[in-house]
Amino acid sequence: MKRSLPWNEQIDVISSDDDSSSSDSEMDGCDGKQPVDEECDSKQPIDDEYNGKELSYEDALIKSAEMYQEYMKHIPIPTHRGSVIPFTTWMGLGKSIKQLYDQPLHYLTNILLKQWDQLRIGSEDERKPLDTLVHPRKAEATIWLIEEVHRHTSSHFHLAKLWLSDPMHHTFVDSIFPKL
Repeated sequence: MKRSLPWNEQIDVISSDDDSSSSDSEMDGCDGKQPVDEECDSKQPIDDEYNGKELSYEDALIKSAEMYQEYMKHIPIPTHRGSVIPFTTWMGLGKSIKQLYDQPLHYLTNILLKQWDQLRIGSEDERKPLDTLVHPRKAEATIWLIEEVHRHTSSHFHLAKLWLSDPMHHTFVDSIFPKL
């Protein structure tokens, strides 16, 4: 089900001044179901619920990345934008977009937004609100364009490789589940 807003309809503006880097993700632990503990490592076998055989952590991560990528492909990109979103950081804009459109952003998009914020550190305009440097509509359109690329062209093998190298990858996997 697509959510669209007429261009002329008034909508509440969501402030993105909260720059917290934590995610709303609820996926924890080795298999995304249990809390993380000391026994969670890449050699620990994980029961495969689909065919009863044990999978290595790497294989389970590949399967998880495949399911994630397939799910993300089915979420439609909003075609109508309802408001201009003020923002001070890229991650703040991403958070506001997630709230406004009730959609997750792809893991790779979340990582990219974090990197873009880090690129500003040490620049002469580092302390200026980002929406005074980049027009909010252009910034939002850029994020949606990148999101479309990540949703439709990313390899689940690449995702699994990144996730394997980052034990905290789940903090950049959004827990928003829109109705498809």
